[in-house]
Amino acid sequence: MRKLILGAIAASTAFAAGPAAAQVWVLRPAVRSQIQSDINQLDRQIERAASRGTISRREATGLRRQANNVQRLHNRYGRNGFTRQEVAQLESEVNQIRQRLRLERRDFDGRRG
Repeated sequence: MRKLILGAIAASTAFAAGPAAAQVWVLRPAVRSQIQSDINQLDRQIERAASRGTISRREATGLRRQANNVQRLHNRYGRNGFTRQEVAQLESEVNQIRQRLRLERRDFDGRRG
């Protein structure tokens, strides 16, 4: 009988923990605006590099496409609030595009890739 009661208590705590884990993580407004600021800054860096000629038009087009995809992802995630994984994914995407922009600036070939 005692094992049955302990089993029932363990099962009830597992069900109680489920909805808590599914709750949306409360994102501070400063972090949300920082992500949007990073995306906007990325757009400006791409435009500046394209206008200076440090990257080709073709490279700029690919980078803009990736930046627009990140912006769409940000908008989609933001509708219902951000989870930790979504914030991490957005930051990772922005960092990958920054890295690619850095590499495209240094290749001096005028070609994508």
